[in-house]
Amino acid sequence: MRMPSLVINLRDSRPIWSVPDWVIEAISKAAPDRLAPVVVDAPADGKGDGGPAVPEAIEAVAGAEIYLGFGFPKPLFEAAARSGANLQWVHSASAGVGGTLYPEMRQSQLILTNSAGIHAEPMADSALAMILYFARGFDFAVQAQHQARWDKDRFDATDSPLVELEGSTLGVLGYGGIGRAIGRRATALGMRVLALRRRLGDTDPSVTPLTGRAGLDRLLAESQFIVLSLPRTTATEGLLGREQIASLRPDAVVINVGRGELIDEVALAEALAQGRIRGAGLDVFMREPLPPKSPLWRLPNVLITPHASATSHRFWQRELDLILENLDRYQRGAKQLNVVDKGAGY
Repeated sequence: MRMPSLVINLRDSRPIWSVPDWVIEAISKAAPDRLAPVVVDAPADGKGDGGPAVPEAIEAVAGAEIYLGFGFPKPLFEAAARSGANLQWVHSASAGVGGTLYPEMRQSQLILTNSAGIHAEPMADSALAMILYFARGFDFAVQAQHQARWDKDRFDATDSPLVELEGSTLGVLGYGGIGRAIGRRATALGMRVLALRRRLGDTDPSVTPLTGRAGLDRLLAESQFIVLSLPRTTATEGLLGREQIASLRPDAVVINVGRGELIDEVALAEALAQGRIRGAGLDVFMREPLPPKSPLWRLPNVLITPHASATSHRFWQRELDLILENLDRYQRGAKQLNVVDKGAGY
């Protein structure tokens, strides 16, 4: 009889995201003795919420009790079901789980955990960098540098858009792990922070918590910098629509490190092109890669990064710590960390 297994499918095709051997060794050592560690060496796709299932992973999941990968595409679910495997727990090394929450997964009793919060520190650094890029006029400096011009006009004008962070207002849409990390950095720099969350709860005393439509309206009206750090769900999709974008202050900077579907990109591009808002720092988009014909590429008041805000050499240590903690909890029958609420979508 085939020994039940713990499948490790984390060999991402992108070198920095591919699981190192020392992580595999640590996971294998911590695995329950009754489970055989099975490593899928075929390249995985960890972009976004995780990519398609490769044949090697489909074969490996048969007989799995625990699966560690980037998302859990439907063909893997179906393969596990066909094999009669006693699959109990699926863990995704991605934070987003939209691609994993197909109806069969939602209806199943499988434990699904994700890596929410593991990416928080580098993503918060990226958001802060984008804030500073516009606050200190680096967009003007980059434009002048490309033209070999020593141009201080935008810096010296009486209506210069340059601001100090201290005393400025930051609105954070989504006060989970990423939002909290952004908030910590902002308050340390003397910024006033408004945070929109699904429900009021524990919040840093230096942060003003908001909720509901009234909270969103207030945040948009008062914030000079707005950071979206939300997952994509039915409740968050289109959160920053045409109406909301029209309500922004003329000095507003929109920063999105969450998901592209949170924003009406067409309305945002129009507002930026017409100079109705200060700028935008965008790491995620409705379509990725961002099509060459997108007007966002050609707008001087837009900073684009290729869905790279979470990139960090420290990821695998944080991810390993989470996996090892949850392996220990799984064996003890204790509640695991980062269990996904399949109904809420994160």
